[in-house]
Amino acid sequence: MASRFEIEGSKSFSEEVNENEECPVKQVELTVPKTDDPTLPILTFRMWILGIVSCVVLSFVNQFFWYRKQPLSVTSISAQIAVVPIGHFMARTLPTRVFFKDTCFEFSLNRGPFNIKEHVLITIFANSGAGTVYATHILSAVKLMYRRKLDFLPALLLMLTTQVLGFGWAGLFRKFLVEPGEMWWPSNLVQVSLFRQRPKGGTTRTQFFLLVLISGMAYYVFPGYLFSMLTSFSWLCWLAPKSILVQQLGSGLRGLGIAAFGFDWSTISSYLGSPLASPWFATANIAVGFVLIMYVMTPIAYWLNAYNAKNFPIFSSKLFMGNGSVYDISTIVDSKFHLDRDAYSKNGPIHLSTFFAMTYGLGFAALFCYNVHVLLFHGREIWMQSKKAFGDSKKIDIHTRLMRRYKSVPMWWFHIILVGNIALIIFICEYYNESLQLPWWGVLLACAISIFFTLPIGIIAATTNQHGSSTNIFTRLQTRSLYEDSTKNNVHGTGYIAYRYRQEWWKRYNYVLSGGLDAGTAFMTILLFLTLGSKNIALSWWGNNVEGCPLASCPTAKGIVAEGCPVQ
Repeated sequence: MASRFEIEGSKSFSEEVNENEECPVKQVELTVPKTDDPTLPILTFRMWILGIVSCVVLSFVNQFFWYRKQPLSVTSISAQIAVVPIGHFMARTLPTRVFFKDTCFEFSLNRGPFNIKEHVLITIFANSGAGTVYATHILSAVKLMYRRKLDFLPALLLMLTTQVLGFGWAGLFRKFLVEPGEMWWPSNLVQVSLFRQRPKGGTTRTQFFLLVLISGMAYYVFPGYLFSMLTSFSWLCWLAPKSILVQQLGSGLRGLGIAAFGFDWSTISSYLGSPLASPWFATANIAVGFVLIMYVMTPIAYWLNAYNAKNFPIFSSKLFMGNGSVYDISTIVDSKFHLDRDAYSKNGPIHLSTFFAMTYGLGFAALFCYNVHVLLFHGREIWMQSKKAFGDSKKIDIHTRLMRRYKSVPMWWFHIILVGNIALIIFICEYYNESLQLPWWGVLLACAISIFFTLPIGIIAATTNQHGSSTNIFTRLQTRSLYEDSTKNNVHGTGYIAYRYRQEWWKRYNYVLSGGLDAGTAFMTILLFLTLGSKNIALSWWGNNVEGCPLASCPTAKGIVAEGCPVQ
């Protein structure tokens, strides 16, 4: 097994590396080191073991917790922390004997001290398994909502091919979304800050991280088990416990969330990521959009009764019939898993709540706005960064030059992965057409749409830390995402002030704070589930009564009957 990546000869690497050169992005300049030791062993035995285990464990845990109403995402930061003592322990205890010495098969269980490059690669493995597989959303809908059988083999192939397709796609856009210094992917700085060595003087990053980790774990016992109302503190509902209007205005879970607060890091960071990792202008942009949609467009459409909006809750992700009852989707699907038009005509059209319809439509509109936004109206920052990245005068920053010491993965690898995988997907869709119901031309259409949208969406994600697409509206839109923006913006405001006026403090602690809160919350959530939640041990008292806004999900039209709601 090779101990390190091959390094190109010094003749081919003619560019000088100047450690005093500034990065084009200030946050990167403050966070990422400009040094590299190409002699460190990388592809070691412990790297493979810890990396694969981290990937498998995180993949299982995140997929398992994704089915919660408020899904928990255990980030790779948890693995990044956990593997450090294990790596050092393996370095001290594993035998150092070298097998097949001086041959191409030279191998050793222990190449020396556990180093930062092994740590980074293990974290990359963990990142690969830290997210959920989007294809499981399809499988979940088929099995849980439609109660249909989907055989194991087509389900497995669906998951594998959609994942592998992403690797081929990533290679096509590597030159545009990875190599330019302007494409800095803000959320990665959280993890980079944890790899850096301790600064001299004051509280070290490691000490600060441990303080935040322990504090985050201890605090999450309250919103996670003892006092769940901290998840959504909707005090406005308490002023009028019998008023539907007041509860629609004040509920953070089922209403407009006016004056509602969330004191729970898992809700603050669960849908848009950590506010400490996002640039200020991106969060401010989202806040303005949130106010317009939530406090202007949605109330106007609802209280003007547009499309009989009052027959339904102001906010709900459910589907409804015209009389306000929940729509049973299974009744309009025939035995072949096709739309039963006769049954649909009998039941009537599907209706959405006002907010769900608003965000669903705006989500699709935003998908096309990405292209226009990047090309014309995205602001000077994104426009200049895109121009530098794709223009002939593109500047290669110091980190890109450092990476040029190493041989890149050949582009033809990505081409083979992409073309071969698309061919396999077409075969699967044709062979299992009865189960998957996607014709070959649908596969090609999906690929064409991806080619069109990947670049603008990638640019926005790489520069603002905001990931969005109308293709994931169903999976992203949940009933607990409303009130988060108020708390999220407050947290980000504090982080921005530190970045603006206390850059040394921000440089040392901002991303470490974010990582510590993520890890502490994740560890305690898993611990609470394994020790209490899995055994159905819960506390029944006022503080665990969700938020105390039971009428927020009631319709307000006259004569509409809904369970637990007064008839108007």
